[in-house]
Amino acid sequence: MSTQQVVDAHAAVPADPPPPPASLRSRIGSAFAMFRNGKSIAGLIILGFFLLIAIFAEWLAPFPAPQIDARARLQPPSAEHWLGTTPLGEGGVRPIIWGARGVMVVGILATVIAVTIAVVVGVVAGYTTGWKSESLSALANVFLVIPGLPLIIIVASLFEDPPLWVIAAVLGLTGWAWGARVLRAQTMSLRNRDFVLAAKANGEPLSRSIAVARLPNPLGLIPASAVGTMTAAVIGLTTLSFIGVIPVSNYNWGTILNWASAQGAFQQNQWWWYLPPGLCIAAIGVALSLLNFGIDEYVNPRLRSAGERARALKKRGMNVNDTVTQVRSVPLGDEKS
Repeated sequence: MSTQQVVDAHAAVPADPPPPPASLRSRIGSAFAMFRNGKSIAGLIILGFFLLIAIFAEWLAPFPAPQIDARARLQPPSAEHWLGTTPLGEGGVRPIIWGARGVMVVGILATVIAVTIAVVVGVVAGYTTGWKSESLSALANVFLVIPGLPLIIIVASLFEDPPLWVIAAVLGLTGWAWGARVLRAQTMSLRNRDFVLAAKANGEPLSRSIAVARLPNPLGLIPASAVGTMTAAVIGLTTLSFIGVIPVSNYNWGTILNWASAQGAFQQNQWWWYLPPGLCIAAIGVALSLLNFGIDEYVNPRLRSAGERARALKKRGMNVNDTVTQVRSVPLGDEKS
C-alpha cells in the first residue's frame, strides 16, 4: 500500500466526537465537592441552623419582649420557658436568639475581610519575585505577631458603644497573616510549572495570570483558612464580651455569660443561665471543626483515599477498624504441591 493510500485510509476514518461540555450542574458540583462528605455536611447543617436563627431573629423573638413578668425572675426551665428566665423575668430563649446574630455577623464579616486580604497578599507575593515578594512577606510577618485582643481593647475604648462592624474589621485585619503565608508558599511552588511559564511566554497580563493560572490551584486552602479565621473571630468576640470590653448593649453569647457572672449565677448554680450560651459557642466550634476536617480530607490526597476506602468497606458490611485481613480459604484438594 502506497503512502497516499495510507493517508486516504486515515482520512476516511471518522474522528472521535469531542466530549460534551460539562453542564452547569456538574461544574457547580465539582466546585463544591469538598463539602460532600459527612463531616462537611454536618458542619454546614449546624452553621446553617445558627445562620437562620440570626437572620430571622425579629420573627422568632420580637423585640421588645411582649410579656415580661417581674415576679418570674431566675426561674428554672419549665414548659412555659424552655431555658428558664432572666433577672428581668423574660424567657432565656430571647437572649440566645439575639446573641446568635451578633456572633454570626462578626464571624462572617471578619472571615470575609481576612480571607480577601490573605488571598490578594498571598497569591501576589507568591507570584512576584524580588523586593515585591519580600515586602509582602514582611508585611504578613508583622501582622502575624500583632496581638488581636489588646488591639480590639484599644479600639473599643475609643467608642462609647463600638458597632459590630468595627470589631469584625479589627478581627479581620489581624487574622489574615497566617492564611497569606500558606497561600504564598503554595503559589511559590507553582512558579516554575509549565502552564505558568506558558502564560508568561504568551504575554498574559499579571491579573489574568494570577486569576487563571495560579489561583485555581490553592483553592482548597482558602476554605480551611476561612474556617480558622471564623473560629478565632467567634472566640475573640465572646471573650471580649465576657470580660466586659464590649458593652452589654451588643447582644452576643459572651454578653450573656458576662451577665451571669456579674449576677452570681455561677456561685448560685443557676445553670440554665450560663450553660445554653456556652453550649452554643461549643456547637459553633464543633461545626467549624467538622467543616475543617471535611475540607482537609478532600484537599489531602492521602486522607481522601483513606476516606473513600473506609466508605467502600462500610458499604460491603466490613469493619473499618478491623486489623485482621480477610483471606479466601482454599480447599485442600485444590492446593498445589
